[in-house]
Amino acid sequence: MRRTRILTAVLALAAGLLGGAAPALAASTPKVTIAADTYTWKNARVDGGGFVPGIVFNRSEKNLAYARTDIGGAYRWVESSKTWTPLLDSVGWNEWGHTGVVSLASDSVDPNKVYAAVGTYTNSWDPTNGAVLRSSDRGASWQKADLPFKLGGNMPGRGMGERLAVDPNKNSVLYLGAPSGKGLWRSTDSGASWSQVTNFPNVGNYVQDSTDSSGYASDNQGIVWVTFDESTGSSGSATQTLYVGVADKDNAVYRSTDGGATWSRLAGQPTGYLADKGVLDATNGYLHLAYSDKGGPYDGGKGQLWRYATKTGTWTNVSPVAEADTYFGFSGLTVDRQHPGTVMATAYSSWWPDTQIFRSTDSGGTWTKAWDYTSYPNRSNRYTMDVSSVPWLTFGANPSPPEQTPKLGWMTEGLEIDPFNSARMMYGTGATIYGTENLTHWDSGSQFTVKPMIQGLEETAVNDLASPPSGASLLSALGDIGGFRHTDLTKVPSMMYTSPNLTTTTSLDYAETNPNTVVRVGNLDSGPHIGFSTDNGANWFAGTDPSGVTGGGTVAAASDGSRFVWSPAGTGVQYTTGFGTSWSASSGIPSGAIVESDRADPKTFYGFKSGKFYVSSDGGATFTASAATGLPSGDSVRFKALPGTKGDVWLSGGASDGAYGLWHSTDGGASFTKLSNVEQADTIGFGKAATGASYQTLYTSAKIGGVGGIFRSTDKGATWTRINDDTHQWGWTGAAITGDPRVYGRVYVATNGRGIIYGDTSDTSGGGGGGGGGTDPTPTGACAVTYKITNQWSGGFQTDVTLANTGADAWNGWSLGWTFPDGQKITQLWNADHTQSGSAVAAKNLSWNAHVAAGSSVSFGFTGSWSGSNGKPTSFKLGDQTCTVG
Repeated sequence: MRRTRILTAVLALAAGLLGGAAPALAASTPKVTIAADTYTWKNARVDGGGFVPGIVFNRSEKNLAYARTDIGGAYRWVESSKTWTPLLDSVGWNEWGHTGVVSLASDSVDPNKVYAAVGTYTNSWDPTNGAVLRSSDRGASWQKADLPFKLGGNMPGRGMGERLAVDPNKNSVLYLGAPSGKGLWRSTDSGASWSQVTNFPNVGNYVQDSTDSSGYASDNQGIVWVTFDESTGSSGSATQTLYVGVADKDNAVYRSTDGGATWSRLAGQPTGYLADKGVLDATNGYLHLAYSDKGGPYDGGKGQLWRYATKTGTWTNVSPVAEADTYFGFSGLTVDRQHPGTVMATAYSSWWPDTQIFRSTDSGGTWTKAWDYTSYPNRSNRYTMDVSSVPWLTFGANPSPPEQTPKLGWMTEGLEIDPFNSARMMYGTGATIYGTENLTHWDSGSQFTVKPMIQGLEETAVNDLASPPSGASLLSALGDIGGFRHTDLTKVPSMMYTSPNLTTTTSLDYAETNPNTVVRVGNLDSGPHIGFSTDNGANWFAGTDPSGVTGGGTVAAASDGSRFVWSPAGTGVQYTTGFGTSWSASSGIPSGAIVESDRADPKTFYGFKSGKFYVSSDGGATFTASAATGLPSGDSVRFKALPGTKGDVWLSGGASDGAYGLWHSTDGGASFTKLSNVEQADTIGFGKAATGASYQTLYTSAKIGGVGGIFRSTDKGATWTRINDDTHQWGWTGAAITGDPRVYGRVYVATNGRGIIYGDTSDTSGGGGGGGGGTDPTPTGACAVTYKITNQWSGGFQTDVTLANTGADAWNGWSLGWTFPDGQKITQLWNADHTQSGSAVAAKNLSWNAHVAAGSSVSFGFTGSWSGSNGKPTSFKLGDQTCTVG
């Protein structure tokens, strides 16, 4: 993950919904009844695409592992499929910062318990304080303890850690290292409440850049890791010795030997460096430490590795290379729990020619490297790399030695050997998780194989989306890795866009009546900021920048592809005929305006800036400000013109301290009408019309009827259907949305860190739009039930239930009953209400999913407990009707 990602959505977030408390609805606002549809949600596969700063294995249960991301939530490893499952999709827009995970802790006493310290920024960009989330079902559901300070999952130093730790002997005790001078915190009730350890002597003092007035790089990185010496406690009694790492180059490591009652600086410790990681080998009595001169995740210039003997207090420099020969810091650090003398570390900040991984089998006495020079610039690798499952990880590069493609990685701070399997190692990079399952080949002299171990973990930040009427299903504009052309949403594309290979694509468009013509713009350290395609995005060629361009901005293609209008960063709005070999300045429109094209008239373009709408009828040469009033005054606005109809424009956006909502124009922007039934809207998109509808389907990320979510309308916005639910929210979804012009009901949703989400409706008939349903749970007609156990562990399980209406009439309410055969108990159920008496369960609709059309289905899920056996129910009843069991 590169620097460009830091501000992907921050400014829009600050200006939009989260700018303040939502105002009370005016008395004149009409009431709206919102229907609900059952959707299936998936990711358009990219596999990775972002920084994974931490990987955590449970120390007492085999194959239980978690990964944390800087802005995209947390994940749990699923061994049976070798994939990751997301755990924080229930985080909603109002708490979008809780998708940043600064630390994870898996309880080795009770493996069902997992904790996540969440919060994305410690400065004003993040509107909420941090929190510690706790789960007793491995992240399937969470409870929250709010903190009186912010946490920084996407702040400098985010690869250090882990800052959150569970006492391995008394698991009701947890510690959390805080940033921003807030010190060390402790919970004694399994994370339900927290208090500061007031006698801890050092809150840290290291900042990346004290001159940064935004508060981002100037924040004190604080307390950066906590580790327990499990040998100094016994089951049920608090561990007595624990070590804490502090972001202070002169006083980096502290210890308590009385269960946290008192603390002291470790005598004799090295100075001049930050201790990015501290990993304890209690068997041999060594605390291993990885030091860097910077906090990371990409800026280390010098580093050392040290070993502290816990019984004698002896410090030993065990660095694998001399300090003078380092141009990187050390951070990734792990011990093989099956063979504790085996230690591994990474040169996390070595971009060129590659990261380096070091391995010692004698507690740091001697080291070998993942690769060595033979005769410069030639390399000899102890590994082979197979990225066939995620081929874009080559980045389309063709480097000269000593660089190779694909690289072993960069920003390699999360490194872990499986505590139950010495042959398996995983490590995070700025773009993926790599791993190996034959690591021990390293020691035998044969090569081990490194592969992506990333499927299911989707971490891209999405800036723009387009679904053309022919060709690719989806074109995406992404942060850091540019974007992709998806012809199959279930498969990883072979390569991101190249020629030019933009680091971040900020905007893209296709010609509505000639969708083979595509344009994209974005950011690049050097080179052109615009690319064109004449084959629907399969191949690209670079355009020429106008003078002064510093970034992508927004771009629009004429409906027939004959011309383009570009509003780049660094200069004013420009237009061109052909493919941008020369550009001319547009007049009448301010710099920084958002630009879009009419989808029917190739000479009509639109713009928006600071509350004003602009129109050009001469191909972008001149713009005229519209007389339209009442539009949002800021620039947190997104608008689109309807395909096939000249002058039909929809505009969304605003802020909670002013105009905010959804507007419609049928006269090319000369005037706009605000939809009274939409309180707030941030995106607008179009998709295939419903059966019998004369107007394309609308999609928006909005607040309607007092509810925030993803909405669909098939009647031009007169009524709305909420199509997501509270378990599928994905934090901030305000960057882009589009329907699919070829598949009714399919919608593509942009997230800021959870990749491209797409949803498909269960209403295969292409049915209607709004309207509500009742809540009377007395349906009649045939039904079918699918009961699927999706995850099971010792004493617990997770299940998805799908109830299908196989009869001829719609249901306006439902209640499904069954009896557990082995006395299982539901611990939490979502998307329905439920009661349980003994083994008998009744699950009843909520208000938003009461209506189930004939041929459609509704789904809910739950977690439960079991002992002995976990058999599936064999009979389900809908009222008095027995359902078919699938």
